[in-house]
Amino acid sequence: MPEEWKTFSIQKLENTAPNCPLSFGALLTEQLKDGVQNNTRLLLNTSFGQGEINMEGAITAYQVQPLAIQGADVASSNRLTMTLQMKINIKAPKEEVWQFSTTRFADFSASTNLADVEKKLFDEIAAQMVQDLINKLYSNW
Repeated sequence: MPEEWKTFSIQKLENTAPNCPLSFGALLTEQLKDGVQNNTRLLLNTSFGQGEINMEGAITAYQVQPLAIQGADVASSNRLTMTLQMKINIKAPKEEVWQFSTTRFADFSASTNLADVEKKLFDEIAAQMVQDLINKLYSNW
């Protein structure tokens, strides 16, 4: 990371995906904040737009699809897929705007009710998205 990068800010993520629980935008925002703080040297600036790196975005897709169709057109497992799109505004060493998109998924048994495992699946997907964002910050400059 460039020496000029000291702080970052992130605006609460919008939730534009149909069927996505309303709280997931705020939850993912907090997980991204924690992930960047715990895995980089960047410090959180709580005033949006005041960091050297300022991020905003939205959960744009959230869907469940059947997998592994077996006899009688019955699925043995399902896949929860979520997409995050972000705009990363860089102020230093030179002004840039990066577009960042990641799509991740987690599978679960078709015999399980989504409501019973949704938070666990979300946490798995969110952890992968946090890592994707950190990789983007480390590799794109």
